[in-house]
Amino acid sequence: MKKVIAGILVVFSLVACANVNLEKGKKSRSMELVFILDRSGSMSGLEKDTIGGYNSMLKKQKEQKGEVFVTTVLFDDKYEMLYHHKPIEELSNMTEKEYFVRGSTALYDAIGKTVVAVNREQSVAEKKVDQVLFVITTDGMENASQEFTAKKVKDLIETQKKEKKWEFLFLGANIDAIKTAESFGIEKEKAVNYHADSLGTQKNYKVLGEAVLQMRAGQELKGNWKQEIEEDYKNRK
Repeated sequence: MKKVIAGILVVFSLVACANVNLEKGKKSRSMELVFILDRSGSMSGLEKDTIGGYNSMLKKQKEQKGEVFVTTVLFDDKYEMLYHHKPIEELSNMTEKEYFVRGSTALYDAIGKTVVAVNREQSVAEKKVDQVLFVITTDGMENASQEFTAKKVKDLIETQKKEKKWEFLFLGANIDAIKTAESFGIEKEKAVNYHADSLGTQKNYKVLGEAVLQMRAGQELKGNWKQEIEEDYKNRK
């Protein structure tokens, strides 16, 4: 009997050691985190909340283990790539020198140009990551794009989702965010309406931060990721 018990203990010990070694040898998932942020004139008054939310979210991401690269695009009727595939630990805080409001809303151009740029970068072997996540926020209707249409954007997004398993989150205010997202290939489960005010903006970045951490841990992003934003939107509608 003692020999049997001893044998069982040895087996458990070996299994436990194997699990520990597996965890130690497990490679953390690398991510390209892509922000496409609206800074058109309708965002006036939300500059500080947007800057603060963005900086706070990235600060929390820096505190976690794992390789993350950040691409950040600011758009109105102009297009500015603030960061491109930059290691998160090298990022400095965004300020009012970078994020200021102006102009109209060239949403399709912003998405289209960024998908093309990230796809080109991800085609280089040494820059390739395990997962790519786009976070798109806007508080108004498309009204200024010159290069891309909704159909072109939809084709681009659906191709990347199908072939490379990229993920896209869409947060929209003052529009039907669900319908808008679906028009260019983002499923309704990954889109949410929010209030374009201080509280709504703060909730966006809080929830996004949690969603990003979940994905970095290799967990599937389920439909309830946006629950807090949805509840706030409905309660204050």
